[in-house]
Amino acid sequence: MRKSLIGIILLSIVIVGIALPIGFSAQSDTKVITYGETTYNNANYKSIVDNFFNQQAKVDVKNIESKIISAGEVNKVASTITGKTYTSGQIFSSALVDLSEQGNIKVTVDKSKITTITAEMYISALKSAGITHGHVYVTSPVSATGESALTGIMNSYEAATDVQIPETVKQAANEEIYTEAEIVEKDNVTADQLTKLVDDVKDTVQKDNITDHKTIVNIIYNYTVNNNINMTNSSIENLATSIGGVQAVQGDVQNYTNKVTEFVGNNAGGFSLNDVLGKLGI
Repeated sequence: MRKSLIGIILLSIVIVGIALPIGFSAQSDTKVITYGETTYNNANYKSIVDNFFNQQAKVDVKNIESKIISAGEVNKVASTITGKTYTSGQIFSSALVDLSEQGNIKVTVDKSKITTITAEMYISALKSAGITHGHVYVTSPVSATGESALTGIMNSYEAATDVQIPETVKQAANEEIYTEAEIVEKDNVTADQLTKLVDDVKDTVQKDNITDHKTIVNIIYNYTVNNNINMTNSSIENLATSIGGVQAVQGDVQNYTNKVTEFVGNNAGGFSLNDVLGKLGI
């Protein structure tokens, strides 16, 4: 009888392993860190970042899977949006993604180091990519805009869930964050004002399934007038292109969301042998 029960337990564990994607296996704690390559290659920089993660996320980074985000990966995105290119000595932003936290997505930004992108901006861009769960921590060992961190964050979600985010979706989300960073740096508009504008306009565009560029431009323009926000015409045009890009990939976003929402929402903590034994009353 005892041997039969053990056999049932082992079979249950195997079935659980099959039912869940790799990112949510019995061995996974659904936490992943992505280091900017400049940070990773400098022991002092990496220590600064690790201390932030240890203190803010209450974790031991030595026990967490990590990946390195290279200048090449960032340039693949940034060069097509802003025309900027970065060297291997310019990728500082680092992120920790923790999918074990239940509820809506949260982002904690090290405001002493990340100078441009706010928590709300990350949340808005991640939602554009269909990411709505987990807790993200973003920092840098030196002052950085935080733009390149989004590439790492999405990479972390892929590693934790073993589900690839469509390239079209990544491009749209990154274009949103880079466009917002450029507007905050060049125009007389605060990050809070811009985030509210983007969220409200995206809601309107998605609700009415608006894809026409000129219509989106008019919506943004009317919003700036009604809310006394000063933005140049070129910024409005660029933002309209960005929001239009997000709307254009909603089908891909939905497909991605369908693949991960159930697992992230219900199984973020993973399953261990003790979990299974407990459920069987042993």
